[in-house]
Amino acid sequence: MTATHDRPAERVPRPPRAAERPARRPLRPRGLSGTALTVLTWAVALVFVSPALWMVLTAFKREADAYTDPPRLLFTPTLERFATVFDAGILPHVGNSLIATLCSAALVVLLGVPAAYALSIAPVDRTRDVLFFFISTKMLPVVAVIVPLYVAAGRLNVLDNIWTLVLLYTAMNLPIAVWMLRSFFLEVPTAVIEAARVEGASLPRVLRSVMLPMMAPGIAATVLICMIFSWNEFFFAVNLTASQAATVPVFMVGFITSESLYWAQLSAAATVVSLPIVVVGWLAQRQLVRGLSMGAVK
Repeated sequence: MTATHDRPAERVPRPPRAAERPARRPLRPRGLSGTALTVLTWAVALVFVSPALWMVLTAFKREADAYTDPPRLLFTPTLERFATVFDAGILPHVGNSLIATLCSAALVVLLGVPAAYALSIAPVDRTRDVLFFFISTKMLPVVAVIVPLYVAAGRLNVLDNIWTLVLLYTAMNLPIAVWMLRSFFLEVPTAVIEAARVEGASLPRVLRSVMLPMMAPGIAATVLICMIFSWNEFFFAVNLTASQAATVPVFMVGFITSESLYWAQLSAAATVVSLPIVVVGWLAQRQLVRGLSMGAVK
């Protein structure tokens, strides 16, 4: 009978902790192909951004410099066009656009979040039909409904009223918001919802305490997209408003006359009008990227 000697158990190397692991460097293309890809990316980006850059550049020109052919890149910058825009009364129009944009975005969130939550967590038998009905409202050309809307607004004495635009912008953005929010809700793990339900949380409590904190980036992305659509909307505003509730797109049309087109003043007005949305998008860029990429990587 041979004696067996117990060997000491081999120690399995412990995986390094997160703090001990070397930081991963971002993957970057190397060599000539990487440089070419970088140059190509910057070239494509400049092509897409060049119209906005040219608009800002033209805003600092005089009207005579804006009409030169070929375009003049070297000129004496001036702020006269911006002064002309503010003297023309752009601030009331900016206020109307802010009211219509912010109020409609708030209504879209208040109505769209419960609807998307119900269609994703507790769907009905005809969920597909409901979703198709929502998106089918975007298939109708806006020009086909402007006459009934104008007649109805005239009968109700709400023409040239900012709250009319708020309701129309809400109805315009709500279908897209429901589709976007529903896709974000579907990306939330069902285990989280089931755990909350086991703890006795009701569906409204699950939405308020569990889902909304996880859905914050998606909601931010949806709100920003709705704000962009409302801020740039022109057709409803130009047909249903006159002077009291006119928005900034209607104001900018005033620089296009039958006599001439004031390129520099129009560029200055467009620069001022674009700043609020650009600032909001820059401040919310992290939430926007996270929201638009939810579910992209499993």
